[in-house]
Amino acid sequence: MSIPNHTLQVELRGGVEDRSYPIVIGRGLLADLGAFVPALDDVPVVLVTNDTVAPLYLPRVRAALGTERKVTEIILPDGEDQKDLTTASHIWQRALEDRHERRSMFMALGGGVVGDLTGFAAACFLRGARFIQLPTTLLAQVDSSVGGKTGVNHAMGKNLIGAFHQPEAVLIDLDTLESLPDREFAAGMAEVVKYGCICDPQFFDWLIEHTDALRGRDGAVVADAIARSCAIKAEVVAKDEREGGLRAILNYGHTFGHAIEQVMGYGNWLHGEAVACGMMIATRISASRGWVPDALVERLSDFLDAFGLPVAPPSEMSAQTFLDAMALDKKVDEGRIRYVLLDRLGRATLVNDVSCEEIAEAIA
Repeated sequence: MSIPNHTLQVELRGGVEDRSYPIVIGRGLLADLGAFVPALDDVPVVLVTNDTVAPLYLPRVRAALGTERKVTEIILPDGEDQKDLTTASHIWQRALEDRHERRSMFMALGGGVVGDLTGFAAACFLRGARFIQLPTTLLAQVDSSVGGKTGVNHAMGKNLIGAFHQPEAVLIDLDTLESLPDREFAAGMAEVVKYGCICDPQFFDWLIEHTDALRGRDGAVVADAIARSCAIKAEVVAKDEREGGLRAILNYGHTFGHAIEQVMGYGNWLHGEAVACGMMIATRISASRGWVPDALVERLSDFLDAFGLPVAPPSEMSAQTFLDAMALDKKVDEGRIRYVLLDRLGRATLVNDVSCEEIAEAIA
């Protein structure tokens, strides 16, 4: 099936320069990078990927870059455990050894781990190098590749060390989803349905109606879901680039989800799996406060369950376990944990008064 390219714009015009950039969604984009990346020209490239993605997509990216360009290939082991300062230092070491300059373009070819790492490395390299995102997982395509959040994990918590550093372009090649395992695809759907919960009730209803088509990876339906997810995130980021207020709603399910990832060990639960569970906890608390109907809890649970995503937390995690882990979250403000709840479908709100008893009830 031929799916036409679709281009969105992340509008970031504050400050002294226009930092807006395109999100291009379509097929065959990796093989034609030069047509979509502004000012790629003949600049040197630091190309970061991992040993799962490299055999699948590195050859077509290298071919698109040409044989005359200086390209430093960095192929990392796959896994969340690579998202740390040690790996970032390895990227810097390779870039410095090959005498890259600030004009060099860092490219992230992979999922969220590769994207976050590469963006963070670019943000710090010579106080700020250019980079683009080439996301190959559904989760990265609809979430982590858009918005300029970069960073690494720390033993004390997820994404505690990082920087806001916007890419110059995001190219979402739908062909990469063909090789994506079912578990990874499902993890991405957690981030997709999040956007309906917090911003767009019609999109939420549409996702429910198209559950079977999404599970079957219908190309046109998946492309529409990605485009709408990216459009919502681009709109939120344009209004609040550095998470001073509105952008925090994008963390719906993440405060609880990050706690699960930390306690259970990074990589044992996929990020999207933890977010799915975190959204269920947040939605149950919202319902217990009378803000959303119990029917919404059931609809969300049924949707997530259709993709095999967890809707209940690990049995070994108590309410106090969650609180202890969340106390180290980067979203803590003046010692109080900020939670994202729903005051109705399609509208999220920030609160800091969720009690241990409410959490205990929601995870029971």
